[in-house]
Amino acid sequence: MDAMTNDFGDVLLWSLWFFVWIAALMIWFRCLFDLFGDHTLSGWGKAGWAVVLIFVPWLGALIYLIVRGRSMTERQIAKAESMQAAQADYIKQVAASSTSPANQIASARSLLESGAIDQSEFETLKAKALA
Repeated sequence: MDAMTNDFGDVLLWSLWFFVWIAALMIWFRCLFDLFGDHTLSGWGKAGWAVVLIFVPWLGALIYLIVRGRSMTERQIAKAESMQAAQADYIKQVAASSTSPANQIASARSLLESGAIDQSEFETLKAKALA
């Protein structure tokens, strides 16, 4: 009976190849995501790179990293900076829009007077504002 893995060395070798395969897949997908996320590359350029990455995946990914690796990093840094700026803007917007307890109670009072909420809901909103 021929076992596929019959000693610890075989298990280690299979584990090594498994992790190499996973790393190669991650690199390949990263190249594809970068390719289609690049707004400066023309449609024909994207099509050409897609053909190379699909039909010769590992060699294509290696060539892609050599040719476009620096611009990949620049795009990734620019994306991270824009996300950080958007987050900072959101935090400023949320911090500026927080209302004082008096304003929250006044808006709850107007809801009560318009009939949108009843007295118990008003008291709950008032307690939250004062907490």
